[in-house]
Amino acid sequence: MKALDKYLQRVRIQKARNFIQKNDSVLDIGSVDGIMFESWKGHISKGVGVDPTLKEPIKTELYSLYPGYFPEACPKGETFNAITLLAVLEHIPTTQQKELAKNCFEYLKPKGKLIITVPSPQVDTILEILLKLGLIEGMSLEEHYGYKPGDTESIFTSPYFKLLHKEKFQLGLNNLFVFERI
Repeated sequence: MKALDKYLQRVRIQKARNFIQKNDSVLDIGSVDGIMFESWKGHISKGVGVDPTLKEPIKTELYSLYPGYFPEACPKGETFNAITLLAVLEHIPTTQQKELAKNCFEYLKPKGKLIITVPSPQVDTILEILLKLGLIEGMSLEEHYGYKPGDTESIFTSPYFKLLHKEKFQLGLNNLFVFERI
C-alpha cells in the first residue's frame, strides 16, 4: 500500500474505533493484514478477520485472520460484540447484500454493533485519477459497481438491525453507518 492508501485506511479505522467498547470482540470482514487489530491493541479483547486476498491464516495473541469470504471462512459458532466492514460493501454484488445482513446478524451478540464505511459514488472517479498518477494502489476498483450509500439503511435495517448513527466524513467522500443488532 502507498502512503495515501494507508492514510485513508487509518481514517476509516479511527472512525470505527469510536464505536468499539473496551474489551469488545471484533469480526473484521475484509481485514487485509490485520492492521486494524494492531492499532486497537489494549482496547479490544480479540479480533477475527476474513479476507479473500490472504494466502494463509495468520494467528497472533490478539487476533486470527482467515483467507476466504464471509461467512464461509469464519470460525463456526462464534459471536462478536462488533463487526466491521470498512470499504467492503461496495465490492459485494447487490444480489448478495441481503444475505450478508442476515449473516452479520447471526455473528453478532445481542445489541452488537455493525460498523460500515462506504465511499460516495464520485470517489471512483477520484480513485481512478489517483491510480493513474501512481498515488494509490488498485483498491480493487474493478469490483466497484457504483454502490449508492443511501441503499445501506434498507439493506441492514429491520428485521436484523436498527440504525444508531450515520455521518459523512472526508469532505463527504466517505460515509459511516453504525447499526445495532435487534
